[in-house]
Amino acid sequence: MMIQIGNFFFKYRNWVFIPLYLALFIPSPELVTLENHNLTLWLGLFITILGQVIRFATIGLAYIDRGGKDKKVHASKLVTQGVFNHCRNPLYIGNILKLVGLGILANSLLYVALFLPAFLFIYQAIVLAEEFFLRGKFGAKFDAYCQRTNRWVPKLSGLSATFNSMDFRWQRPVTRDNSSTYVWLIGIVLVVLLKYPELAHNDMHLRNQLLITMLLISTALYLGIRHLKKSGKLQGL
Repeated sequence: MMIQIGNFFFKYRNWVFIPLYLALFIPSPELVTLENHNLTLWLGLFITILGQVIRFATIGLAYIDRGGKDKKVHASKLVTQGVFNHCRNPLYIGNILKLVGLGILANSLLYVALFLPAFLFIYQAIVLAEEFFLRGKFGAKFDAYCQRTNRWVPKLSGLSATFNSMDFRWQRPVTRDNSSTYVWLIGIVLVVLLKYPELAHNDMHLRNQLLITMLLISTALYLGIRHLKKSGKLQGL
């Protein structure tokens, strides 16, 4: 049953993030009281940035092409190098941390209590569907990989050796993760400036100026990277 659910959500996995980002702005009881807003601000930022760092580190060391084919789970090879040697789903862990951090940043009890558990259920189903496919295609090789590598809990021992033994290609995460990073940055900007008016000294005009400026800078960076990628000046090998 979970595999069927996973295959269904795999088709629309990128669209799942749209309602999750919109849900950040649904009126909700707070996680913490007003006087403790600094806790949600800095803890949320730390967790969500950590998630993005994990994604960048993973893609920069060893890119995985399990992007699907004809909206179905697909993999041309079994990638076990880089961060995948320490955890089977580091990219998904990165996404989870990004959304957990945003939920804390938004100080939304509704988001953390309702939307995040639903997202975790969807991801678990997708992972089970992917593992079913990989076990069928790679057999004993995938089983051996599962025996030595956890599905969700990263093995931190030997992580520094992994980074020292491989070339980190910064161009790869910059080009291949450009769109999701752009949406994530927009989410952070909107949450911070709309949920924390004190950062703009409760000045609506200043807040709006900061909001427009940050959105323009983020969009310019996004479009600039897209242009460099299409022109061939920035290769995500």
